[in-house]
Amino acid sequence: MNACIRAVVRTALFHKLEISGILHGYDGMIKDEFIAMSTKSVSGIIQRGGTVLKTARSAEFMTKEGMKKAKENLEKHNVEGVIAIGGDGTFKGAQEFSTICQIPLVGCPGTIDNDLIGTDFTIGYDTAINTVVEAVDKIRDTAESHDRLFFVEVMGRDAGLIALRSGIGAGAEAILISEAKTDMEKLLRHLQEGRKDKASKIIIVSEQGGTGSVFKIAEEVKKALPFYDIRVSVLGHIQRGGNPTCMDRVNSSRIGFSAVEALIAGKKNVMIGIIDNKIAFTPFKNAVKHINELHPDLVRMMEVLAI
Repeated sequence: MNACIRAVVRTALFHKLEISGILHGYDGMIKDEFIAMSTKSVSGIIQRGGTVLKTARSAEFMTKEGMKKAKENLEKHNVEGVIAIGGDGTFKGAQEFSTICQIPLVGCPGTIDNDLIGTDFTIGYDTAINTVVEAVDKIRDTAESHDRLFFVEVMGRDAGLIALRSGIGAGAEAILISEAKTDMEKLLRHLQEGRKDKASKIIIVSEQGGTGSVFKIAEEVKKALPFYDIRVSVLGHIQRGGNPTCMDRVNSSRIGFSAVEALIAGKKNVMIGIIDNKIAFTPFKNAVKHINELHPDLVRMMEVLAI
């Protein structure tokens, strides 16, 4: 997100516009946490994870009273356009806010789950999957040395895209995703009939969703296949931090740059995305619809390469 913030600030300044940052998202909009931004404000942040503007969930913004306060603060600061970086909740809030506030608002897709319609890759997704692959590569050393079967849980409660791509990239034995209920019979058969000479076995599991608890799955496998030495590793929030990849930095910069130019061109209530390497604009009401089906070619490839 910092790369996107940097691009927004510098593009605005290039166009001779005054720009402010709002700390803690919608909550800061309500509490009047506006700060002036300059080139110096965003110097040295492109390589940093997270967001220098901080973020927070805002229950108050979900009320009419909260939105009214936010609107009053925007007007007090003579704001003529707002750029929001976030995911499903951010854009649903923006869509609702637009019914009482006429100030143009555009969004930049910031979620590691990559589950928004209107962009091929969301801000943070590439960094997250690279973090997972790096962690699994390290876990594999133990799996090979001790002949262990590892279940590695990754983020993606409602979307299995992190599990799918990182699983393929890490050469996982099997990938259990949120979009489908885990077929235990198929998994057990695969583990029992698969190549016995494999140096290691890694199974990637997206958290909860259709997969169920990773610990419960591991326990069931242990009962059915007691000859396996099984371990569970939950990667957790390390997937949400760390230095962003080059791809994330470039895509975030493109999106932030285009968000400013979209406001200048008069666009509003749209998410800025990248589709087929071109900037695309998707209405908030369409962007927040989650992707329910994964790319069939990737799913088929996952099954073939696990042989």
